[in-house]
Amino acid sequence: MDKDTVILLCKQFGIDERVINFVNSKESLIKDKFNKIDKIKEFNQYKIIHSMQKSRLSSTDFNWTTGYGYGDVGRDKAEEIYSLVFNVEDALVRPTIVSGTHAITLCLSGLLKPGDEFISITDSPYDTLQKVIGTKGNQEGTLLEYGIKYKEIPLKDGKINTDKVIDNLSKDTKLLLIQRSTGYSNRKAITIQEMEEAIKRIKQFNDEIIIMVDNCYGEFVENKEPTDIGADIMAGSLIKNPGGGIALAGGYIVGKENLVNKVANRSTAPGLGKDCGLTFGTTRTTLQGLFLAPHIVSEAIKGGMLIGIVYKELGFEIVPDIEDTRSDIIQAVKLASPERVVEFCKGIQMASAVDSYVIPMPWDMPGYEDKVIMASGGFVEGSSIELSADGPMRKPYFAYYQGGLTYEHCKLGAMMSLNNLLKNNLIEKNKLII
Repeated sequence: MDKDTVILLCKQFGIDERVINFVNSKESLIKDKFNKIDKIKEFNQYKIIHSMQKSRLSSTDFNWTTGYGYGDVGRDKAEEIYSLVFNVEDALVRPTIVSGTHAITLCLSGLLKPGDEFISITDSPYDTLQKVIGTKGNQEGTLLEYGIKYKEIPLKDGKINTDKVIDNLSKDTKLLLIQRSTGYSNRKAITIQEMEEAIKRIKQFNDEIIIMVDNCYGEFVENKEPTDIGADIMAGSLIKNPGGGIALAGGYIVGKENLVNKVANRSTAPGLGKDCGLTFGTTRTTLQGLFLAPHIVSEAIKGGMLIGIVYKELGFEIVPDIEDTRSDIIQAVKLASPERVVEFCKGIQMASAVDSYVIPMPWDMPGYEDKVIMASGGFVEGSSIELSADGPMRKPYFAYYQGGLTYEHCKLGAMMSLNNLLKNNLIEKNKLII
């Protein structure tokens, strides 16, 4: 790092020079791993460009209509491009899908009927989905309330326990759910290779069961996506990886045509399906974000790796570890106390370009059982492909770091979070000795 940059960081951001030197020294330990990340970025970038060219994306596709959305050519073009990128028959890409949880809920409610059973085969799903299912909270309109049956299969040594999954299949089992990312757990993300092995065995046993993947945080982290290796349907959020930090809102669902059509009927109405639904002129930002996504994701992965090595060298447990294959953008750090989680997140917020002066605090966030603290100073509110961190206030007190549109911003987040812990006497000063 240039001397002038060090002086700027000390004077303008108030960062202790010991923190700057420590982060710089640990950065040198991972720089050789960036080449592999860049190769994945390059592959995915060319895949997306080819998909846009194959669909004959035109400047006129960015025009938009009103009302019901009949003739919204941009909407249709975006969905065609998504189907090509994710190697599927059909896609639903809409700004009216408010989150990844909403996209997953549309799939489950569109594909399952009363009496059907679905199984989460990657242990308990993310907190917000547990309320959708009805296993937590007392919300109305849950899947259990509508007579849909549910089971979950714990992971075995951090991997899908395929034998136990097959043993638990019944005549009522219609769908198996795989959550790719770590969520608010202490496990690694499920890799494409691990998914492929499990899906192959399950399909050999029963080819009619729908394999669905929650792909949030996982897009473009590897060369392949779950739909490349046998997943039937997949869902995610546009204000995570595929939106590239530019998409203003939305979610996507991709997969087999008959399944996507069933979900589309749930998202609008039977008989309307994909034919209605205005995109409100968002096609340009949706597709420009997709175009940028491989680069943005690579920057976020590098940033997560930097956070990982910095906190590992301080003695904290991290998930994934530095040598692990990464399959999402999340870097979890076991900080082991609520005070550290809060100050870590405050440091990330202080590094934000937007709302840097805001102080995040744990609160009763809708959809969660525990209080949650979220640091998210993004250009798009709630965008977790931008520099952000969060965590539920429960033992063993993990902070979950993700995002960063540029590596330099990620690095600032690493320095500011560590500086905040140092100022509040939550790490020992002698640990910063290089």
